[in-house]
Amino acid sequence: MSRTVIHGGLVVTASDEIHADVLIEGGRVVALAAHGADVAAGWSADRRIDATGKYVIPGGVDAHTHMEMPFGGTYAADTFETGTRAAAWGGTTTIVDFAIQGIGRSLQEGLDAWHTKADGKCAVDYAFHMILSDVNKSSLKEMDRLVAEGVTSFKLFMAYPGVFYSDDGQILRAMQRASGNGGLIMMHAENGIAIDVLVEQALAEGRTDPRHHGDVRKVALEAEATHRAIQLARVAGSPLYVVHVSADEAVAEIAAARHQGFPVFGETCPQYLFLSTDNLAEPGFEGAKYVCSTPLRPREHQEALWRGLRNNELQVVSTDHCPFCFTGQKDLGRGDFSKIPNGLPGVENRMDLLHQAVVDGHISRRRWIDIACASPARMFGLHPRKGTIAPGADADIVVYDPEAEQVLSAATHHMNVDYSAYEGKRITGRVETVLSRGVPVIEGGAYVGRAGHGTYVPRGLSHCL
Repeated sequence: MSRTVIHGGLVVTASDEIHADVLIEGGRVVALAAHGADVAAGWSADRRIDATGKYVIPGGVDAHTHMEMPFGGTYAADTFETGTRAAAWGGTTTIVDFAIQGIGRSLQEGLDAWHTKADGKCAVDYAFHMILSDVNKSSLKEMDRLVAEGVTSFKLFMAYPGVFYSDDGQILRAMQRASGNGGLIMMHAENGIAIDVLVEQALAEGRTDPRHHGDVRKVALEAEATHRAIQLARVAGSPLYVVHVSADEAVAEIAAARHQGFPVFGETCPQYLFLSTDNLAEPGFEGAKYVCSTPLRPREHQEALWRGLRNNELQVVSTDHCPFCFTGQKDLGRGDFSKIPNGLPGVENRMDLLHQAVVDGHISRRRWIDIACASPARMFGLHPRKGTIAPGADADIVVYDPEAEQVLSAATHHMNVDYSAYEGKRITGRVETVLSRGVPVIEGGAYVGRAGHGTYVPRGLSHCL
């Protein structure tokens, strides 16, 4: 088996920062030893990577992506091949994507369809959540089997009536099932019934521009749905993970539940931390680039999100990567904001943006690794194989240059989309080398991986419960 030594760097995990060398063999981390220790000096290796002056960090775990997702009459622009390649460029070595149950179809049919999309295509490792679009007796029974087979989380929607929406009774039944089989319920928490009324009224009044997407998806309707989801989970005795939290009032609902000891968790995304309604209001149709749900909020909400991340009221930063090109996809909604495909590109930018948050003083280095690597791995049954650098873990490792500078741009990114949500943003920090299970994927500023290297990873139960 090939052996690799990464030497000279600062190893940063969620729990420690140590100047250590890392020995890799057979795709796994074998040992760590302090710089200059006799044991490290004696390690033989086929490959040596000099990380002097660099961070050595776990590969990122992005627990919320949508590759090739059908939405609004089109498909997300990144395939599993292009999307996982872009993820690697950004230092993410595992994604958890969402398989979708079609209305009137079984969970297994949806899962099989997503395996077909991904198998043999991915540059890095991947796993699946399951979107429950049709909660019924049959799909509830299927949940047990999927948990046993390593699909241990299920997403429901309080939004998008007629597409993904589940009513409170369906949600309660799914939560009750999860409370028995150990699965984790993920919730898109927005009051979709009320939002549809506000959309209809806005369009009737001639308010059709992209900025009105944010206007109708009220903060109060995210907070109300978050509160309602928490209460349903309490009744069911089920844990709850609220996805893409964007608003201060929703954070407050999650914090209140956690302070009472309920197993409620929250995720936010870089777009809510770095973008705002100012972007939705950009002139002309430019705001369409920033249409996503939950929507971007006024800038004053950002401090509540950062505080929630520091206080562990929010545990994970994922991307909700669901890219649609500005030309040919986003412009389906010219003259009607409700027809703009919802979603932003970001799988390549997450680790860098969060390192910028370290530079800016929002979070510590270890918290960066916690919310981007360790916590998502623990939350979704991938730890300790993923999300850390420790003996026995997969050698998903990034050598990161904390001093390098870059400017984010569509001209240089590797996502299959024609714009960047962060165009022109200056970032301090950059990925230098990426290993996936010990195999180089990014090296010397070049992609050296291949489609099909990434393997499907069945997941265990959440380690956070």
